[in-house]
Amino acid sequence: QKKTALENPVVNSLDKQGTIQGTEVTSGHSLRPREVRMMWVFGYGSLTWKVDFPYKRKITGFINGFARRFWQGSTDHRGVPGKPGRVVTLVESPEETVWGVAYEVAEEDVTSVSQHLDYREKGGYTRHSVLFHPADPSIQPFTLLLYIGTATNPDFLGDAPLSEIAEQIAYSVGPSGKNTEYLYQLAEAMRALVPNKPDTHLFELERLVKEIESQCNYRQ
Repeated sequence: QKKTALENPVVNSLDKQGTIQGTEVTSGHSLRPREVRMMWVFGYGSLTWKVDFPYKRKITGFINGFARRFWQGSTDHRGVPGKPGRVVTLVESPEETVWGVAYEVAEEDVTSVSQHLDYREKGGYTRHSVLFHPADPSIQPFTLLLYIGTATNPDFLGDAPLSEIAEQIAYSVGPSGKNTEYLYQLAEAMRALVPNKPDTHLFELERLVKEIESQCNYRQ
Protein backbone atom coordinates (compact mmCIF):
# COMPACT_ATOMS: atom_id res chain seq x y z
CA GLN A 1 0.00 0.00 0.00
CA LYS A 2 1.40 3.38 -1.04
CA LYS A 3 2.02 5.80 1.82
CA THR A 4 0.71 9.34 1.67
CA ALA A 5 3.00 12.33 1.90
CA LEU A 6 2.20 12.74 5.60
CA GLU A 7 2.81 9.06 6.35
CA ASN A 8 6.17 8.91 4.65
CA PRO A 9 8.61 11.39 6.25
CA VAL A 10 12.06 11.18 4.68
CA VAL A 11 15.60 11.34 6.12
CA ASN A 12 15.20 12.27 9.80
CA SER A 13 12.87 11.70 12.73
CA LEU A 14 11.43 14.58 14.73
CA ASP A 15 11.09 14.45 18.48
CA LYS A 16 8.09 15.80 20.42
CA GLN A 17 9.37 19.36 20.12
CA GLY A 18 9.71 19.04 16.37
CA THR A 19 13.49 19.21 16.41
CA ILE A 20 15.65 17.37 13.94
CA GLN A 21 18.10 15.32 15.93
CA GLY A 22 21.62 14.61 14.82
CA THR A 23 21.69 16.52 11.51
CA GLU A 24 22.53 19.94 10.21
CA VAL A 25 22.72 21.73 6.88
CA THR A 26 26.43 22.45 6.59
CA SER A 27 28.40 25.04 4.69
CA GLY A 28 29.17 22.25 2.25
CA HIS A 29 25.46 22.15 1.41
CA SER A 30 24.76 18.65 2.68
CA LEU A 31 23.41 16.93 5.78
CA ARG A 32 25.94 15.50 8.22
CA PRO A 33 25.76 14.01 11.73
CA ARG A 34 25.97 16.44 14.61
CA GLU A 35 25.29 16.08 18.31
CA VAL A 36 22.87 18.98 18.67
CA ARG A 37 19.17 19.65 18.63
CA MET A 38 18.02 22.09 15.98
CA MET A 39 14.80 22.89 14.23
CA TRP A 40 13.72 23.89 10.75
CA VAL A 41 10.16 25.17 10.26
CA PHE A 42 8.38 25.55 6.91
CA GLY A 43 6.17 28.60 6.38
CA TYR A 44 3.59 28.52 3.60
CA GLY A 45 0.94 30.87 5.00
CA SER A 46 1.33 33.75 7.44
CA LEU A 47 4.81 32.51 8.32
CA THR A 48 5.98 33.73 4.92
CA TRP A 49 5.38 37.34 5.94
CA LYS A 50 4.66 37.48 9.69
CA VAL A 51 7.66 35.92 11.43
CA ASP A 52 7.41 36.67 15.15
CA PHE A 53 10.13 34.35 16.47
CA PRO A 54 13.95 34.39 16.35
CA TYR A 55 15.66 32.43 13.60
CA LYS A 56 19.22 32.03 12.34
CA ARG A 57 18.51 32.03 8.60
CA LYS A 58 15.83 31.33 6.05
CA ILE A 59 15.79 29.43 2.76
CA THR A 60 13.23 29.63 -0.04
CA GLY A 61 12.10 26.30 -1.40
CA PHE A 62 9.21 23.90 -1.89
CA ILE A 63 7.59 20.67 -0.80
CA ASN A 64 6.00 18.14 -3.13
CA GLY A 65 2.69 16.33 -2.92
CA PHE A 66 0.59 19.16 -1.48
CA ALA A 67 -1.56 22.10 -2.58
CA ARG A 68 -2.08 25.34 -0.63
CA ARG A 69 -5.79 25.99 -0.11
CA PHE A 70 -7.96 28.44 1.86
CA TRP A 71 -9.86 25.56 3.40
CA GLN A 72 -9.09 26.11 7.09
CA GLY A 73 -11.47 28.08 9.25
CA SER A 74 -10.02 30.72 11.58
CA THR A 75 -11.88 31.72 14.73
CA ASP A 76 -8.81 32.86 16.70
CA HIS A 77 -6.95 35.06 14.20
CA ARG A 78 -8.92 36.13 11.12
CA GLY A 79 -12.46 35.41 12.24
CA VAL A 80 -14.50 34.69 15.35
CA PRO A 81 -16.65 31.78 16.55
CA GLY A 82 -19.81 31.70 14.50
CA LYS A 83 -18.21 33.75 11.74
CA PRO A 84 -14.88 32.15 10.89
CA GLY A 85 -12.42 33.57 8.43
CA ARG A 86 -10.51 31.41 5.99
CA VAL A 87 -6.77 30.79 6.07
CA VAL A 88 -4.53 28.37 4.24
CA THR A 89 -3.73 24.80 5.02
CA LEU A 90 -2.17 22.05 2.93
CA VAL A 91 -4.10 19.25 1.27
CA GLU A 92 -2.50 16.25 -0.32
CA SER A 93 -2.22 16.54 -4.09
CA PRO A 94 0.36 14.18 -5.64
CA GLU A 95 1.17 16.28 -8.69
CA GLU A 96 1.40 19.70 -7.02
CA THR A 97 4.12 21.71 -5.28
CA VAL A 98 3.92 24.33 -2.53
CA TRP A 99 6.58 27.04 -2.31
CA GLY A 100 7.44 28.78 0.92
CA VAL A 101 10.22 29.56 3.39
CA ALA A 102 12.22 27.31 5.72
CA TYR A 103 13.48 28.93 8.93
CA GLU A 104 16.36 27.54 10.96
CA VAL A 105 15.83 27.97 14.69
CA ALA A 106 18.91 28.05 16.92
CA GLU A 107 19.37 25.29 19.46
CA GLU A 108 18.91 27.65 22.41
CA ASP A 109 15.60 28.92 21.00
CA VAL A 110 14.03 25.58 20.09
CA THR A 111 11.94 25.17 23.24
CA SER A 112 10.56 28.71 23.33
CA VAL A 113 9.88 28.84 19.58
CA SER A 114 8.17 25.44 19.67
CA GLN A 115 5.88 26.60 22.46
CA HIS A 116 5.18 29.86 20.66
CA LEU A 117 4.31 28.16 17.37
CA ASP A 118 2.15 25.55 19.07
CA TYR A 119 0.13 28.40 20.59
CA ARG A 120 0.04 30.44 17.39
CA GLU A 121 -1.17 27.44 15.38
CA LYS A 122 -3.55 26.12 18.03
CA GLY A 123 -6.63 26.68 15.87
CA GLY A 124 -6.75 23.21 14.37
CA TYR A 125 -3.16 22.77 13.17
CA THR A 126 -0.92 19.81 14.06
CA ARG A 127 2.76 19.11 13.46
CA HIS A 128 4.04 17.02 10.57
CA SER A 129 7.40 16.37 8.93
CA VAL A 130 8.04 16.54 5.19
CA LEU A 131 10.95 16.69 2.79
CA PHE A 132 11.91 20.25 1.85
CA HIS A 133 13.64 21.08 -1.45
CA PRO A 134 15.68 24.31 -1.37
CA ALA A 135 15.45 26.56 -4.42
CA ASP A 136 19.24 26.62 -4.44
CA PRO A 137 20.11 23.31 -6.15
CA SER A 138 23.48 23.18 -4.37
CA ILE A 139 21.69 22.55 -1.05
CA GLN A 140 20.46 19.01 -0.55
CA PRO A 141 16.80 18.39 0.41
CA PHE A 142 16.17 17.87 4.12
CA THR A 143 13.29 17.08 6.44
CA LEU A 144 11.59 19.82 8.43
CA LEU A 145 8.59 20.60 10.57
CA LEU A 146 5.38 22.24 9.42
CA TYR A 147 1.86 22.79 10.72
CA ILE A 148 -1.17 21.50 8.81
CA GLY A 149 -4.87 21.81 9.52
CA THR A 150 -6.00 18.37 8.37
CA ALA A 151 -9.54 17.51 7.32
CA THR A 152 -10.25 15.93 10.72
CA ASN A 153 -9.73 19.11 12.77
CA PRO A 154 -12.89 20.89 14.03
CA ASP A 155 -12.09 24.17 12.24
CA PHE A 156 -11.61 22.62 8.80
CA LEU A 157 -14.08 24.12 6.32
CA GLY A 158 -13.01 22.33 3.16
CA ASP A 159 -13.62 23.18 -0.45
CA ALA A 160 -16.22 25.63 -1.74
CA PRO A 161 -16.70 27.70 -4.89
CA LEU A 162 -14.01 30.36 -5.08
CA SER A 163 -16.67 33.07 -5.19
CA GLU A 164 -18.03 31.89 -1.80
CA ILE A 165 -14.56 31.67 -0.26
CA ALA A 166 -13.80 35.18 -1.52
CA GLU A 167 -17.03 36.51 -0.02
CA GLN A 168 -16.18 34.95 3.34
CA ILE A 169 -12.66 36.41 3.30
CA ALA A 170 -13.90 39.84 2.26
CA TYR A 171 -16.13 40.25 5.31
CA SER A 172 -14.28 38.33 8.05
CA VAL A 173 -12.36 40.01 10.87
CA GLY A 174 -10.72 38.50 13.95
CA PRO A 175 -8.32 39.29 16.80
CA SER A 176 -5.36 39.43 14.38
CA GLY A 177 -7.14 41.74 11.95
CA LYS A 178 -8.99 41.57 8.67
CA ASN A 179 -9.02 38.34 6.69
CA THR A 180 -8.28 40.40 3.58
CA GLU A 181 -4.96 41.51 5.08
CA TYR A 182 -3.94 37.86 5.48
CA LEU A 183 -4.82 37.12 1.85
CA TYR A 184 -3.11 40.19 0.40
CA GLN A 185 0.04 39.82 2.49
CA LEU A 186 0.39 36.18 1.51
CA ALA A 187 -0.11 36.94 -2.19
CA GLU A 188 2.47 39.74 -2.02
CA ALA A 189 4.94 37.51 -0.17
CA MET A 190 4.66 34.70 -2.70
CA ARG A 191 5.13 37.07 -5.64
CA ALA A 192 8.29 38.40 -4.01
CA LEU A 193 9.63 34.94 -3.12
CA VAL A 194 8.91 33.10 -6.36
CA PRO A 195 7.66 35.51 -9.03
CA ASN A 196 7.87 32.80 -11.71
CA LYS A 197 5.78 30.26 -9.74
CA PRO A 198 2.20 31.61 -9.70
CA ASP A 199 -0.27 30.10 -7.24
CA THR A 200 -3.54 30.03 -9.19
CA HIS A 201 -5.79 29.41 -6.18
CA LEU A 202 -4.19 32.21 -4.15
CA PHE A 203 -4.05 34.80 -6.91
CA GLU A 204 -7.57 34.13 -8.16
CA LEU A 205 -8.94 34.62 -4.64
CA GLU A 206 -6.96 37.85 -4.39
CA ARG A 207 -8.56 39.06 -7.63
CA LEU A 208 -12.08 38.11 -6.53
CA VAL A 209 -11.77 39.73 -3.09
CA LYS A 210 -10.42 42.96 -4.59
CA GLU A 211 -13.36 42.92 -6.96
CA ILE A 212 -15.78 42.61 -4.01
CA GLU A 213 -14.07 45.47 -2.20
CA SER A 214 -14.17 47.60 -5.32
CA GLN A 215 -17.92 47.01 -5.69
CA CYS A 216 -18.49 47.90 -2.03
CA ASN A 217 -16.52 51.13 -2.41
CA TYR A 218 -18.49 51.98 -5.54
CA ARG A 219 -21.81 51.55 -3.74
CA GLN A 220 -20.62 53.89 -0.98
